[in-house]
Amino acid sequence: MLSVLSYGRLVARAVLGGLSQTDGRDYSLVSASYGFGKDFRKGILKKGMCYGDDACFIARHRTADVLGVADGVGGWRDYGVDPSQFSATLMRTCERLVKEGRFTPSNPVGILTSGYYELLQNKVPLLGEYTQRPRPHTGSSTACIVVLDRRSHRLHTCNLGDSGFLVVRGGEVVHRSDEQQHYFNTPFQLSIAPPGAEGVVLSDSPEAADSSSFDVQLGDIILTATDGLFDNMPDYMILQELKKLKTTNYDSILQTAQSIAKQAHDLAYDPNYMSPFAQFACDNGLNVRGGKPDDITVLLSIVAEYTD
Repeated sequence: MLSVLSYGRLVARAVLGGLSQTDGRDYSLVSASYGFGKDFRKGILKKGMCYGDDACFIARHRTADVLGVADGVGGWRDYGVDPSQFSATLMRTCERLVKEGRFTPSNPVGILTSGYYELLQNKVPLLGEYTQRPRPHTGSSTACIVVLDRRSHRLHTCNLGDSGFLVVRGGEVVHRSDEQQHYFNTPFQLSIAPPGAEGVVLSDSPEAADSSSFDVQLGDIILTATDGLFDNMPDYMILQELKKLKTTNYDSILQTAQSIAKQAHDLAYDPNYMSPFAQFACDNGLNVRGGKPDDITVLLSIVAEYTD
């Protein structure tokens, strides 16, 4: 005769087993992107999946859906380097690796590492013996990669620097990335230095990225963005906008992504607004108020049942 405790365990195992067997569906991400370059007010917008010095990609493979954002470090402009080149090339390389199937869904750090080292290996030599022109891939960037394993229903993430992601369920943030900063306003970053400056330029290893893995559910909302969003909009404002998202329809997702990006952009230019960035600056002993003008990239996704 089974004890009550043993019988209860058997029932629990049967229920859990039944749930796992009945949910044999593949999941996927329905995703849309929207953003603003910092120079938007000057009428300067970049084409494709680039907003100012930010870059992003959305890629699908038979095993997984993959998202990525990168934020080119603007300080390179003072040295005659276009900061968008590095971030855009990094994201295009990662996207290609995914589409070619050269990745493991459970290892997003591997995607970032492979993309970065491919850039290092393909550095273009200097043009001319005496030219001071930097290599085309010179620059730095933060990066965040998010991978949904369709079969296991697990989300695998890596984040280097101050871009990041939120996972929202039932109107609450249930998972989020951890920001990585060396010190105030100096995030972890991947870099390729010009000749002679390899030991001077701040550069982190892609393996230093913060990684996480967790299960997701149908209807979960995943927001992946650069710091231009998070520096200007606190969680409660983002959640208010996400409440408007009721369906997995692409147009609805795009409209919500647009609404979030536009609100962040408007706040970035409000001199009287105490932004998250300004609050962080004050916490570090600086007298700062207002939004933070910056490039803004928003990738908004909903976990849905996979359909061909």
